[in-house]
Amino acid sequence: MPRASWHEYFMTIAEDVSTRATCDRLTVGAVIVKDNRILTTGYNGSLPGTPHCDEAGHVLKDGHCVRTIHAEANAVLQAARFGISLAGAVCYCTFKPCLSCLKLLLGAGVVKIIYREIYGNQKSYFGEEEILAGLNPLQSLAEAVAEEAARRKAEA
Repeated sequence: MPRASWHEYFMTIAEDVSTRATCDRLTVGAVIVKDNRILTTGYNGSLPGTPHCDEAGHVLKDGHCVRTIHAEANAVLQAARFGISLAGAVCYCTFKPCLSCLKLLLGAGVVKIIYREIYGNQKSYFGEEEILAGLNPLQSLAEAVAEEAARRKAEA
């Protein structure tokens, strides 16, 4: 079996992290990495010490469960709780982050977000170009792996 790339490795870990999610509407995992070292992880779930969706049911507003904190936000909160800087880090997410999580990650210093797939019809966000103001932080896993392979080929 061929050795996994760093991108594939960290995405596999994000998929494993998602198995801890407590909102069964969509299980999401996130892993934040710097210099190929894991800084934090997060999955979608309720506030610590409060009932989980899979125990107490969903609290839906406008079609979204508001009982849970998103995986990406939980990963940022874990960094804040333990004093870990995310400046210059990369976040691997099983799904493309929502706009709120995207802004949270970028505001915390994450410079790249690599996602496995897009949830539903979430191709882009309303106002994405204006909000990101020329930043290009989002990349699919397939694009990241292809870019890494091309770089290695060019270096050989």
